Amino acid sequence: MMTAIRRGIANRCPVCGQGRVFQGFLRVVPECEVCHAPLGVLRADDAPPYIVIFLVGHLLIPPIFWIERAYEPPMWLHMTVWLPLFAILCTLMLRPVKGGVVGWMMRLGFADQDHPNHGPLPPGPSRDA
Repeated sequence: MMTAIRRGIANRCPVCGQGRVFQGFLRVVPECEVCHAPLGVLRADDAPPYIVIFLVGHLLIPPIFWIERAYEPPMWLHMTVWLPLFAILCTLMLRPVKGGVVGWMMRLGFADQDHPNHGPLPPGPSRDA
């Protein structure tokens, strides 16, 4: 499990460790160029932003409270320092965290061919009738 997550964090295919996970900043490749693992079917959706907000919040909130308690700077100074820092850290952490989530999902078997979202559609009622 941890190997797949570490490979995803490093932008490497969670299966083979050689191909890339992303083709853009956050766009997952349709499949690994080396082992042809179907990475494009993995939809991380909202998990990476939640994890990033959780981590960055736990990283920055204690210093914010400590500085407020020790120095009592004006609110405009807090906003000029902490808001850009939050935005920068969240942006920098989003890609590795999404890669880790993709690796985690791959390890849990979300890309299996027998998954209901990946196979051919089952026969249903005809739309022509």
